[in-house]
Amino acid sequence: MADLIVKAAVKDALNEMNVASDFYDALDGEVQELLEDASRRAKENDRKTVQPRDL
Repeated sequence: MADLIVKAAVKDALNEMNVASDFYDALDGEVQELLEDASRRAKENDRKTVQPRDL
């Protein structure tokens, strides 16, 4: 699986919180699931363009 998130951006977004090293893998997995679901919804609606409503 490709890395879908930018670790530095996640760390910046979480401000002064510490981030466990395995958090990034878990977050990447969640993002992958969101993308797969959005793609499926777009296909079910006969579209090749994923739109915000697919989330």
